[in-house]
Amino acid sequence: MSSAGLKTETKRVSARSPFENTTPQTHSAVEDIDMDDETSSDEESIPEKGEDELKLERMLFGDDEGFMGALKAQQEREGGMQLTLHSDAESASADEEDDEEGDLNNMADADLFFLDSGDVQTTTDLIESPETPSDEEQEEESAPAIWHDSDDERIAVSLVSQSKLRKLRNTESEDIISGTEYIRRLRRQFQRMNPTPEWADPELASKRRKTDSDDSDVDRDEDMESDEDEQLAAQPLAKLLQNTTELTRIEDNTKSGSKRKLRQEVVDIQRLKDVGKTQPSSIDSLMFHPHYPLLLSSGPASTLFLHHISPSAPSPNPLLTSLHIKHTPLHTSAFAPPSGNRIFAAGRRRYFHIWDLDTGKVDKVNGSADRKEEQKSMERFKVSPCGRYVGLVGTSRKGGGMINVLDSGTAQWIAQVRVDGRGGVADFAWWSNGEGMTVASKNGEVSEWDGRQRRIIARWLDAGAVGNTVIALGGQSGRDQLGGDRWVAIGSTSGIVNIYDRREWAAAAAAGAKSNVPVQDDSTQAGVPRSPTPTRVFDQLTTPVSHLVFAPDGQMMVMASRWKRDALRLVHLPSCTVYRNWPTSNTPLGRISSVAISPNNEQLAVANEQGRIRLFEIRG
Repeated sequence: MSSAGLKTETKRVSARSPFENTTPQTHSAVEDIDMDDETSSDEESIPEKGEDELKLERMLFGDDEGFMGALKAQQEREGGMQLTLHSDAESASADEEDDEEGDLNNMADADLFFLDSGDVQTTTDLIESPETPSDEEQEEESAPAIWHDSDDERIAVSLVSQSKLRKLRNTESEDIISGTEYIRRLRRQFQRMNPTPEWADPELASKRRKTDSDDSDVDRDEDMESDEDEQLAAQPLAKLLQNTTELTRIEDNTKSGSKRKLRQEVVDIQRLKDVGKTQPSSIDSLMFHPHYPLLLSSGPASTLFLHHISPSAPSPNPLLTSLHIKHTPLHTSAFAPPSGNRIFAAGRRRYFHIWDLDTGKVDKVNGSADRKEEQKSMERFKVSPCGRYVGLVGTSRKGGGMINVLDSGTAQWIAQVRVDGRGGVADFAWWSNGEGMTVASKNGEVSEWDGRQRRIIARWLDAGAVGNTVIALGGQSGRDQLGGDRWVAIGSTSGIVNIYDRREWAAAAAAGAKSNVPVQDDSTQAGVPRSPTPTRVFDQLTTPVSHLVFAPDGQMMVMASRWKRDALRLVHLPSCTVYRNWPTSNTPLGRISSVAISPNNEQLAVANEQGRIRLFEIRG
């Protein structure tokens, strides 16, 4: 048996770690235990820590060697920047260095570290960048910081130690900077890559508010504010029109001795490049400039477009400019004769706009307050050929209709044309001299109004009228009576178009004027018969007629309907025959929404509901 023999069974307690609970535990033992002297003497003292216990203690709580190793590893990961314990007693004697561990416990946390720049030969002078503001400037430019870290001043950062930091240098030789400067340059680099948006910049926001305030002071009306923006876009066109070298005036073939004659039955017409791109809406109004190769178009998209008609240009028929009028879907737009330097535009509103091409100014003209019940909308208007008057179709009244006549220069009310036709006014057309108009009622009655006498001088009935829709005047009769127009064409809801020759009417009116005996019987009035016989009846269209347009020289008439695809026909005058070779089944007209013929009678423009403008050349 060993020296430590056990005669009785004993409950033994294993050696415990000093980190465990030190509460004494009782154990029982039998009295007769023989142990050697060394063992019995150790029962009263704590046993020594084993290697396992020391290793576990280092893992849980660490030691000085592990702490320094972790700092070294951190320095290696950060690319050469080494953190070293710093003590105010470094310059003291060797005896104080022995007590360094005790001094560390009494130091503040802010004094424990400093940044070692690495190589001894590298200068550690902190050179402030001339491009970076100093601390005083930074404090003046920005609001004071809520919190300041004193460690930022103690840190030194090398800009050449890592390639990604070299972009922060102001000069190639720059290396060490302070922590505060490092933060400032990082912020500067971030702002370069991610500039402040406009909405987050208080200075830009204040400028916008000031601009908006100035605009509202100049013009308090919302629509007029949009007009002021739009007139800026009109400036280039005003300069273009004032410079005659840019646009060549169109030759007036109607007054030249070498006026060409169109053949009957067959017309020589060729398609040209379309005018512009597809517009965002139907094109309800189309008109050529009276003197320049310009085409005006508009529609419900609230935008006026001006195209330069030049089919042979590298970019055919380019867009010169456009004018957007907010919240005003346009129904009618027109150049104001004779110069054509003003554009009238209106929609289903109580006002219309006048665009002055010479100055680029856009004026909004409101209706008269005392006639607001008579003129609820200004969408249907026509400017007289002389350019002095504007006729506006008024609100239909019980048993008839009315047309208000305004002065085109002052927009003041001048006169009113009242007709008794049931259903109101279907359409009207100015005489070519601008001194009167012909008004078609929806029930088939036609009235001749003389602006000089301010009264209706004649009334007559359209033959076989079912419901008139549109009226047009064209050609020249050679007499001043009835405005000097030879042809009057009237379209109906059935698709029938009647055309009348008014030369005999003008001759009878001239004879009555010479005899000073006005004709007032039931058969004639001012030379106009009560029920005239049409010169020709055209039945080529089967849907309601929407457009009747005469060529300026009176040799051609275009009739069309928007209610059926490709519903368009050309009529030769004075033979009153329909051309049979055009349009063909392959002519891409679409649903026609507006038609125009150039002043020199050489080009035909046809717009459709798809927003396209087809252009054709009339050769003979």
